[in-house]
Amino acid sequence: MIQLSLEEGVSTLRLDRADKKNALTGAMYTVLAEALESGNSNDDVRCHLVCGQPGVFTAGNDIADFLQFAGDGDLSGTPVLRFLKALALNEKPLVAAVDGLAIGIGTTLLMHCDMVFASPGATFKTPFVDLGLVPEAGSSLLAPQIMGPTLAFELLCLGETFDAKRAQKAGLVNHIEDDVETTAMACVRTIAAKPAQAMQASRNLLKGDRSQLLQRVEEEARIFGERLLDPETIAVFQAFMTKNTKC
Repeated sequence: MIQLSLEEGVSTLRLDRADKKNALTGAMYTVLAEALESGNSNDDVRCHLVCGQPGVFTAGNDIADFLQFAGDGDLSGTPVLRFLKALALNEKPLVAAVDGLAIGIGTTLLMHCDMVFASPGATFKTPFVDLGLVPEAGSSLLAPQIMGPTLAFELLCLGETFDAKRAQKAGLVNHIEDDVETTAMACVRTIAAKPAQAMQASRNLLKGDRSQLLQRVEEEARIFGERLLDPETIAVFQAFMTKNTKC
């Protein structure tokens, strides 16, 4: 469900579950986390590219699968938290090619990327509050830094959908391209061809101290877990699962 490849310094992480709109399972999170973690110490990896399938980046978590390993409210040791920490501690340039839906983690992971390319039909949405939850992936810290507090509230709290143009204006997307994957691939190849140590040192200067980001990821995960056990959230999830069972 995750296709991995390494060619000419470019590590490609392709979400490959199109029949489920690339909804992420625990197994998929584990593969993604391992790819980022191993890339940190692998000199053959110069850059990561994360992409989906035509028309869909990812619909976010596979809710049923997520509740199986996180339904007790304890996210410590779960595949999803491992991946979120891997994002925060990733040492190699990370580029995303987004076509179609980017929901939940599909949007928040982009805040960790160094370059984001989107198709004209890409859409970005984080319905955490609608599900009785809170933002994750350090987005409550990163989003205000990227787009300012008011747009961050609109995205993370109101759960408004941003189209590609609005996401670009907000600073979440670098470029909008019709052939988004080809353009993104050209970018990662350019990155991979540059002096690796100079690239890493420069990127580290831009990223700065990541301790605050890692702390925020863990704080969000703690509150997220508490929310999973709250009656308000349980009612929302029950309604969601009932609706999807009937479909």
